Amino acid sequence: MDGRAVAPAAGTVLNALATGVGSAFAIDLETTATVELIDDGDIVGEIDGRPEADATLIERCVALTVDEFGTQAGLSDADVGARVRTESEVPMASGLKSSSAAANATVLATLDALGVADSVERIDACRLGVRAARDAGVTVTGAFDDASASMLGGVTVTDNATDELLARDELDPDWDALVYTPPEQSFSADADTDACERIAPMAELVAELALEGRYGEAMTANGFAFCGALEFPTGPLVDALPDVAGVSLSGTGPSYVALGERPTLEAVRDRWNERDGTTRLLATRTDGTRTRPTNDHP
Repeated sequence: MDGRAVAPAAGTVLNALATGVGSAFAIDLETTATVELIDDGDIVGEIDGRPEADATLIERCVALTVDEFGTQAGLSDADVGARVRTESEVPMASGLKSSSAAANATVLATLDALGVADSVERIDACRLGVRAARDAGVTVTGAFDDASASMLGGVTVTDNATDELLARDELDPDWDALVYTPPEQSFSADADTDACERIAPMAELVAELALEGRYGEAMTANGFAFCGALEFPTGPLVDALPDVAGVSLSGTGPSYVALGERPTLEAVRDRWNERDGTTRLLATRTDGTRTRPTNDHP
């Protein structure tokens, strides 16, 4: 019994560290998970190209999914083991939601292997991955905002304290995303949460903008606020203004992400390319995590 699924990465509209309310949107970088169920009771994970990487998150995703749905699939939980492997275009610890994409792809691949993927609501599958992320200690908030955007596609607004989906929408179809990733890494679990909580009034304003559908304005306000709280430079934000629809620090950094029409983003890319790091011009995604994908993006 095997399964396969692919999940997109995401960029930030509102970081949830300040108030628990967050917002994110799906972008066209993907993580693929392959799950093979076996009968030895052991769950072993592997991250392609990173043999030293901690696979606790994807192993926990398989375990929780089997616990929840193994009986429905006619299996005895105690006997189920698995081999799970992820491959990813998403750089780790970059603020582009690599953990959420890995969790979503793994949960859906496990459901695919169990033969029950079509009967499970995508938002419920997303919550399983969020539980696994909390158990694995890879996130402070549970990252339901990031995970929901990756699972459902489009842009979402969530309450991460209650794992409630407050809104799901689609971005302007003329918008693409530009991502700038400096050379350093930044792990979400290491973020200064006290500093983030001190900018809660600004985060509440950003949430109001997001819930009104003013995503570009929301993410720009978020970017300046969280660059200040997390001590990231604001220069990349200024490089993108006033031309783009919105620009922000993504997650807890170090990546920055901008939304706008492609010609505008191409001009910003030229400015960001003068900085050390990697710049990617990507489509936004209205579809989310899906099973047994082809090699072609939709």
